[in-house]
Amino acid sequence: MARQEQVLGLEPQHELKFRGPFTDVVTATLKLTNPTDRNVCFKVKTTAPRRYCVRPNSGIIDPGNSINVSVMLQPFDYDPNEKSKHKFMVQSMLAPYGMTDMEGVWKEAKPEELMDSKLRCAFEMPLENDKNTELSTLPKSASASLDDGEVKKIMEECKRLQMEVHRLREENKQMREDDGLRKRKVTSMGSPHSSSSSAMATSAMRDEGLSTRILALCVLFFVIGVIIGKLAL
Repeated sequence: MARQEQVLGLEPQHELKFRGPFTDVVTATLKLTNPTDRNVCFKVKTTAPRRYCVRPNSGIIDPGNSINVSVMLQPFDYDPNEKSKHKFMVQSMLAPYGMTDMEGVWKEAKPEELMDSKLRCAFEMPLENDKNTELSTLPKSASASLDDGEVKKIMEECKRLQMEVHRLREENKQMREDDGLRKRKVTSMGSPHSSSSSAMATSAMRDEGLSTRILALCVLFFVIGVIIGKLAL
């Protein structure tokens, strides 16, 4: 006698896809739906039990309900030239009325009471464009993970550092004005010694102004570093 047709609805129906990279566990989800008015027992089997972890790998689905089965592929060295020969089988049967021992039911089940569906396994590596897209969206997802308190702290720190840069610029501007005033005084005096002193004072002021600008740039880089560091966490 031929076996019954599978009563469970499978999603996907024919193929489980696992998307790399395969340096970590990759999970595919298999949805099983029971459209009948009877409880249905199920088992999930594979031709490569050492390569996969299935949770749950067996159980009972109530009438009109669904269950998601997680199929976890263990890490391995992926070879794009090697096609997967792994397969899964979903075996099911209508649960007997008054069933108390599910394992006993499977052992006593007649072949004509069993239903099964087979699925292939397919391995896929992300395309280069997909990798670039994931990298481009990383800052947004990382910033979204920051809570309001962290964002507020970053904004306050930026505002404080901006005020510090503004203050340094004002001091630099004032020093340049004082330098110009000293030049005019020295020129009016016209003494060689005074000219030499003026040149030395001017050189010192320029060095001091340059140091201030360098400090301002360091502050700006620090601001950028703080923001990037927060977003990368």
